[in-house]
Amino acid sequence: MPTRILPAVGDADAVRSITTLLSQLPDAEPVAPVVDSTQLIDTLARLAAESVDELPEVVVVHERIGPVPALELIREVALRFPAVGVILVTSDASPGLMQAAMDYGARGMVALPLSYEELASRVQAVAQWSVGVRRHLGAGADVFTGVGGTVVTVSGAKGGVGTTLTAIQLALAAQASGRSTALVDMDLQTGDVASYLDVQFRRSVVDLAAITDISPRVLADAVFRHDTGLVLLLAPAEGERGEDVTDRAARQIVSALRSRYEVVVIDCGAQLNGAGAAAVEMADRALLVTTPDVVAVRGAKRAVRMWDRLQIRKAEETTIVVNRYSRGTEIQPPLIQKITGTAVAATAVPANFKELQSVVDAGRIHELESKSSVKQALWGLAGELGLVKVPEGAQKAGRLRGDRGSVNFRRRKEGGG
Repeated sequence: MPTRILPAVGDADAVRSITTLLSQLPDAEPVAPVVDSTQLIDTLARLAAESVDELPEVVVVHERIGPVPALELIREVALRFPAVGVILVTSDASPGLMQAAMDYGARGMVALPLSYEELASRVQAVAQWSVGVRRHLGAGADVFTGVGGTVVTVSGAKGGVGTTLTAIQLALAAQASGRSTALVDMDLQTGDVASYLDVQFRRSVVDLAAITDISPRVLADAVFRHDTGLVLLLAPAEGERGEDVTDRAARQIVSALRSRYEVVVIDCGAQLNGAGAAAVEMADRALLVTTPDVVAVRGAKRAVRMWDRLQIRKAEETTIVVNRYSRGTEIQPPLIQKITGTAVAATAVPANFKELQSVVDAGRIHELESKSSVKQALWGLAGELGLVKVPEGAQKAGRLRGDRGSVNFRRRKEGGG
């Protein structure tokens, strides 16, 4: 089978040089080149919408591609189209750039001026890698082979605001609706997902930290499949081992999960570390859980400002989730929105710990009753975030959305009810 190669080159002279050499490679099938980063992503997205098999095995990115810088473009391709191998063509063949390119997701680098032998060698190696990845992706019944799953991070304004409960229920809602879902405990020192779900485990996220190429088989060995169908990647039992999970390792782990599951929910806890920061930066939706009290809201404001200073996440790209809400609370969601400068989820979670106490004490939060107002609110939040697969014809107040138990402060404010 010929290797499909898509050149992404903005310079006309470079286009002629690269396409001429590519056409000479054995078993190569160069496709029409794209001239900028936008056209490349649009082309790959269109092909992926038809089938993963329609994607080219290799994309060749020239260093002068624009408007998005080459390394940033490589990162986006690696995240969104994990079965496509990317080769960077550059005049800077230094070890530093090579390491940076690998960190961003490139599978190879070729120096300018182009050499037929070097280009042929890299294309062949990357094409074999791409074919192997697609073979692995097609091997399991639970494999998601879309453009890339949705990643949602759940962080806490401070400890004890309900971050883990929120993450677990969002993941359970997504899984129950028919979407393959992974729940990751990235609260590396104090994570409690295993305790909440009554899980005894041997492997954890740390087991993936030192692996530079996380294949589907390696990933499958590290996760734990829960009785609910959720796939769990847990924090280490020994908190000090969490230091082994660097921001680079976290990026690779999240990318591997995104390529395999439709929904990935990550519990980042309340303490920011490099791994959690990387996850928040990569997330499609970043949630920050707070309770409607002065201390927690101040914590939320500090977290949002810190994310912005560190260029992890802008305030307007963060969504606040208000937990333990009641109409009698002095601090209402609109005020929290004004203080933090973030979006605030329309679904607020009511204060009703009595519903939770027995399942929390038993470590079986997944057995929370369906009629629970807290569960209904959190599953409603999952619907608001687009994490659940709603059956055709289902109404917004359906069982999966759980709207009866939620408090929709925007609708209440606008309608006066």
